[in-house]
Amino acid sequence: MRETRVTTDGMRTAIERSGYYPALITDAVTSAIGPEPVTAFVVHHDAIFDQGMEVRRHMTVLALTPTRLVFSHTDEHPAEDEESRPRAETSTEAIRFSRVASVTLTRVVPDPQSYVPGVSMPSEVMLTIGWNVLSHVELEPAHCGDESCEADHGYIGTITADDFSLRVSEAADGEDAVRQVLEFARALSDATASQRH
Repeated sequence: MRETRVTTDGMRTAIERSGYYPALITDAVTSAIGPEPVTAFVVHHDAIFDQGMEVRRHMTVLALTPTRLVFSHTDEHPAEDEESRPRAETSTEAIRFSRVASVTLTRVVPDPQSYVPGVSMPSEVMLTIGWNVLSHVELEPAHCGDESCEADHGYIGTITADDFSLRVSEAADGEDAVRQVLEFARALSDATASQRH
């Protein structure tokens, strides 16, 4: 494990290097972290095109402390007219390791036949973390199968966990970003495993 002072400074440097409202994001993340040191982190800055073909940026910061996973997400909202200014919306959440229900890492490996553990890198990874904070409920009217039936059969539905997912690829984000997500996933898995014993 890296020395935590270096890791904390490294996270701040990564946020500043993104150039995406670094003072706002650093303040939000460090407030959620509190006095604890950072033991691992991922900073992911992304841009998307909305329906009006305007660029909207957003940033996700994941940080581990000795006791918690800290999640921060910032969205940019462009100015609505010429007289207004853009605004940003930042949310943070600190989750005890005991609340993390799952850590899933999906790796995309080109030419898997020549894969060498510890040497070959995936071209893309997707990290999914579930802490059962939100669920989506989808309901629809139940039917008995009889087209002419007019009886009320109630509703059927599904409940789906609203897990957090982060996808990075070598082509879009670079090999260092892929490596950082792999290291973060390993550190988070280790931290949550130790909480279950």
